[in-house]
Amino acid sequence: MVNHGPLRVGIGGPVGSGKTSLVGCLCKAMRDAYDIIVITNDIYTKEDQLILTRSGALPAERIEGVETGGCPHTAIREDASINLVALDQMKKLFPAAQICFIESGGDNLAATFSPELADITIYVIDVAAGEKIPRKGGPGITRSDLLVINKTDLAPHVGADLGIMESDTQRMRNGRPYFFTNLKNGEGVTGIISFIVENGGLVSGDTDKHTDTQLSKSSV
Repeated sequence: MVNHGPLRVGIGGPVGSGKTSLVGCLCKAMRDAYDIIVITNDIYTKEDQLILTRSGALPAERIEGVETGGCPHTAIREDASINLVALDQMKKLFPAAQICFIESGGDNLAATFSPELADITIYVIDVAAGEKIPRKGGPGITRSDLLVINKTDLAPHVGADLGIMESDTQRMRNGRPYFFTNLKNGEGVTGIISFIVENGGLVSGDTDKHTDTQLSKSSV
């Protein structure tokens, strides 16, 4: 039987939406129950790799930074070879790895992951970018396996109506699941973990349940 290797979870979204924060939260909550590795993508730096390492999400050797040197969505969609090479290298170092989080470089709403690279795709947008973001559409919003709408705490400060955002999200997602989150304090994290475990075919483990008031979720 061919060893598929770890479950590959692609996490994409615009710059500043909270992709790195989500990866960090997931690693900290799941690392005691699952063997985890991470690949980050940046155009010319390894900033996200350094952020995750400094935050203590995982040991430094479990986080590989990829410098794409060009349009970030190319490295996760049209030509994912640079990420596939990084994944192969990490699998050799950690053959027992069960989950690999692959964070894309910040990009626009059109970014998607190649099926060759990601088994599950999570797309992150944030309330601070404006109430209209969900209805702008794009593959990340409409076709990702899970949509995360982050920074709900900022809604009053930017004049965003979460009710309108939820209505637009339901219309654009057409039944696909989504979560509203505030990753700053962990709200929504346990729901995302449950989604990954259930949809990724993982054996449920004793994950660290961060304080998590689930603000909203569509039916899965």
